Amino acid sequence: MKRISLLATAAILLATGCRKIEVDDNGDSNNNNNGPTENLILSGKIEADRTLKTDNTYTLKSIMYVVNGAKLTIEPGVTIQGEKASRGTLVITRGTQILANGTAEKPIVFTSSASSPARGDWGGIVICGRAKTNNSFNGVAGVGEVEGGVNNAEGLGLYGGADDNDNSGILKYVRVEYAGYAYLPDKELNGITFCAVGKGTEVDYVQVAYANDDSFEWFGGSVDCKHLIAYKGLDDDFDTDNGFSGRVQFAIGFRDSLVADISGSNGFESDNDAGGSALLPQTSAVFSNVTLIGPRETTANIGNSNYKRGMHLRRNTSLSVFNSIVMGWPTGLLVDASTGTPTDLNITAATPKMIFENNIIAGNNTQINYTANATAPTGWAAADLIAYVNRPAGGNSVLATAAEAQLTAPFKYDNSVDFNPAAGSPALSGGGFVNAKVASWFTATTYRGACNAGDTWWKTWTRF
Repeated sequence: MKRISLLATAAILLATGCRKIEVDDNGDSNNNNNGPTENLILSGKIEADRTLKTDNTYTLKSIMYVVNGAKLTIEPGVTIQGEKASRGTLVITRGTQILANGTAEKPIVFTSSASSPARGDWGGIVICGRAKTNNSFNGVAGVGEVEGGVNNAEGLGLYGGADDNDNSGILKYVRVEYAGYAYLPDKELNGITFCAVGKGTEVDYVQVAYANDDSFEWFGGSVDCKHLIAYKGLDDDFDTDNGFSGRVQFAIGFRDSLVADISGSNGFESDNDAGGSALLPQTSAVFSNVTLIGPRETTANIGNSNYKRGMHLRRNTSLSVFNSIVMGWPTGLLVDASTGTPTDLNITAATPKMIFENNIIAGNNTQINYTANATAPTGWAAADLIAYVNRPAGGNSVLATAAEAQLTAPFKYDNSVDFNPAAGSPALSGGGFVNAKVASWFTATTYRGACNAGDTWWKTWTRF
């Protein structure tokens, strides 16, 4: 009887012990009373508001669309890895938002899932808005289709509308690494692709590194951006097309001298559209305080032969540049009037649409060049563009060598790189914000280029 009693008591204790563990776990798999385990795989569609939690790492598979007006909130410190095998791509569709609001201490990082990451491992970020574009799709003007195989039968890769104040969310203290790939020739995805994104969207402190096409490309839209870094991309640093009318200030482009695209790599590439038409809205972006570091520390360096120009302004663009530095390129500034409506007409108009003021052109093999339109020549030649750049009222400086710009360490390929002007640099002065194009929204500076002496905005949250 005693033995039976002891066995029964043990059984009771064992049973209550099991029940106690079950209660402590509260029925979830976390042992922490915080609810079910979060799904760390991102794929398919996000159809309702979702928040990605601080310090978690998520895997992005194939093309994932945010749809139905949903908001994707990404907390500081989140890492999202694009799956290499499926070319993970994030698409923010029209009417939805990405709220990626990181901090300098905890940036949000989009990167590759590969153990040995490389450019082109995943598809990058595509944001589709409802601002204006001069593009058209299936005969419908003002609507464009995202390049790179993103669009589908539901039209989730279409962009454009009539609301230049449209709000697609926030990108702040965000790094995007190893993104972009060529779906078809001339149908590529970039590090970040902005498609008719409106000025209600906030873009500030964003670095794109090792992109497999352009680092940043805008197709139409009106979004304003500050503190952008394009680091060692393949094709262009900043590409503007199809009526982009936004403003960009404090931007750095930095190149790897050995890596360039067969199509020809540039710091800026700007078109009104592929045919150089007069369609509206016209590409009229305004850039100020940009530093474009090319592949050539000296004019004797060669590097990859596919490098072309610091600024390639063509196909009837009316993009304007102020208070910026372009140095170390085969060609510094090329105004290309060869296709469509001659681009130089935007400079010589009674009210100029394209303006180039208070810039430094330094250490490029060909500092300034011009390509005429063979079928509709304007009478301009390279000498006319050189005279325009050197006009006294323009405030531009043309320096024979990159060293004369006196930036601290602009050609270093590691964390010792330093874009700040050193003591005595001509970049420390000469900035101007009198022109109406930069008289509002822009932060007025006395210096030229993306950085002042001692600036730290491009440090701590970035990765070089």
